[in-house]
Amino acid sequence: MTKIWFSPFQRQCFVTSGVCLNMAGHGLTVGFTAVLLPQLQRPGSSIVVDDVSGSWIASILGFALVTGNFIVPTIMAKSGRKTANLVSILPMLIGWFSILLATSVPSLLLARFLQGVSMGMIATLGPVLIGEYTSPKNRGAFLMTLSLAIAIGVLTVHSIGSYFGWQTAALLCAFISFINLLIVINSPESPSWLADQGRYEECKQVFRWLRGDEEEEELHAMMETSAIIKESKDDAGVKDSLLWKLKSGLLYLNETVRKRQFYKPIFIMMHLYTLGQWGGANIMSAYTTKILENVVGPNAMFGLIIISLGTQRIITNSSAIYVIKKIKRRTILLSTTLINIFAFLAIAAYTYAKTHGNLPFDHPLIGIFLAHIHMFSIATGTVPLPLIIAGELFPLEYRSLAGGISVLFVSVNLFLTVKTLPYLFTTIGLPGAYCMYAGIVGYCLVVCWMVLPETKDRTLQDIEEEFMGRPLSPQELMSTLSLTSLKLHNADRRCSAPMI
Repeated sequence: MTKIWFSPFQRQCFVTSGVCLNMAGHGLTVGFTAVLLPQLQRPGSSIVVDDVSGSWIASILGFALVTGNFIVPTIMAKSGRKTANLVSILPMLIGWFSILLATSVPSLLLARFLQGVSMGMIATLGPVLIGEYTSPKNRGAFLMTLSLAIAIGVLTVHSIGSYFGWQTAALLCAFISFINLLIVINSPESPSWLADQGRYEECKQVFRWLRGDEEEEELHAMMETSAIIKESKDDAGVKDSLLWKLKSGLLYLNETVRKRQFYKPIFIMMHLYTLGQWGGANIMSAYTTKILENVVGPNAMFGLIIISLGTQRIITNSSAIYVIKKIKRRTILLSTTLINIFAFLAIAAYTYAKTHGNLPFDHPLIGIFLAHIHMFSIATGTVPLPLIIAGELFPLEYRSLAGGISVLFVSVNLFLTVKTLPYLFTTIGLPGAYCMYAGIVGYCLVVCWMVLPETKDRTLQDIEEEFMGRPLSPQELMSTLSLTSLKLHNADRRCSAPMI
């Protein structure tokens, strides 16, 4: 951490790689379903899996994500971002080795649950870490690498699964998680968390190590805000009793949920995360073969098509890293989501006409072309943008809590999309399911377009002040933060008064 020949940008790349490899576990885990289930459903498999148990193996990640969401905010706030990142890697590693040793469906479900816990933790933590590690001018590009890492993870596991068994794929995925563990061990703590803890000298050292000496204004603003928040909390005279902690926690929560800078980012992110989950990334990763059978035909070369889709996703995602530095977030959100809706409706119309024999001309390349359009919209918009914006919206004081609440919508929607797809295909078919997806994505786009502020090239402090309505002076900020402290003192006096 003291090598002078590494530039601040290279150091930001190093710490980001640890977050990205962790996020790649998301893609490896979701994409592993497309490898595992077809192999286990073959005759003579050592583990017997039917459609019902297969859908649970694929969708249990959604339940597990909720557990990870509840665990990580406390670790982030109390023990630090680096510790939370390290803790999030352990369930993923244990999960891969549990899959290697699995001999039954329950053991597979347990392993997948552990991996889902890890996914829930990094889904909250990843955007926050990169938002705090990186410079505003490069933050969008670095946040874009999270979706690129997911895409690389999906392509990696699909490619391995096309030529090797599921045990071999699990072993290679475990090796990737181990490399990630080594990188995170050698990464620094977040300067924002250090400032929040009052460790200002360490904060300065880490911030300047990551950013250089050209962003001192953001450093001083961050430290000043953290000092005011810490002073307000110290004035409250926080006590150690369980009753006091419960009482203060309820009062703090009551004050927090009333603040615009708390509930507005959550409202925005719940719609952005819903948009991202229903945009098609999950179903394209988990049920690739089933979807291609409907769109392209039952006799297509699925292995080659799957690899081509994964390769295109990585190429377009890599290109979007450059685009995200040039074009505003709202513009990209609108354009890519409209392409996503068009892809859903076009595929629905094509498969409906194909099934009912209404096409004057048909060729497998038509379905492949539509699938690639859909993948383009996923790679450039519906997957990366929620991750990018999640790293920019949440204010420092509520970053752990608000991030954890928002990612609950990832959990719920991941479970719903993966669990219900086989049922939807059986009842209303692919055309009906895709029209429903288009409607959900369209609703979320309208809401986000109405309330999402532009965040490109703005500091996190500037974005937070916009949610407040206007920049607050230190005196106003102290007054606002002291309100909870005053109520805590009054409540404590009432509880401490002698009984008559």
